[in-house]
Amino acid sequence: MSQAPTILSVLLDQLDSVYHGKAWHGPTLRGSLRGITAKEAGKALTPSGHSIADIALHCAYWKYSVRRRIQNSKRGTFAWKGSNWFTLPKPLTEEMWDKILNTLDEEHEALRQAVDSFPEPQLGRIPKGSKYSYYQLIQGIAAHDVFHAGQVRLLKRRS
Repeated sequence: MSQAPTILSVLLDQLDSVYHGKAWHGPTLRGSLRGITAKEAGKALTPSGHSIADIALHCAYWKYSVRRRIQNSKRGTFAWKGSNWFTLPKPLTEEMWDKILNTLDEEHEALRQAVDSFPEPQLGRIPKGSKYSYYQLIQGIAAHDVFHAGQVRLLKRRS
């Protein structure tokens, strides 16, 4: 008989299955971004809308933000200047698009490591400056990936 999974192992599985694993719900965030060129990634459908590149960097930022709360580290250490939604150059170059995707991958891996080393008994606690427990933050960032994977899929179809 196999051992029951721990809460942390379930959270790690959620993070990975919605990011790049095989997900029952359909394409993962990274799967949705596969094959997109810089030209496609940089295109917004409306003047006030977000592009696929905007969404990818936004996702990287929020992975960083959750990791920062988990590790209780200071603000201002994200790889890009700014927060949440960033102003990207137009047109977007392949080099810049690759940099965004690399940042997303790096932040996902750093978040995984932070979750993997987090003390499970502390998951129910609410970190300073937050309204949500560590558990809710980790589960929420997985849901965030699913939400934005759907947006990317819609933008791909319409562009």
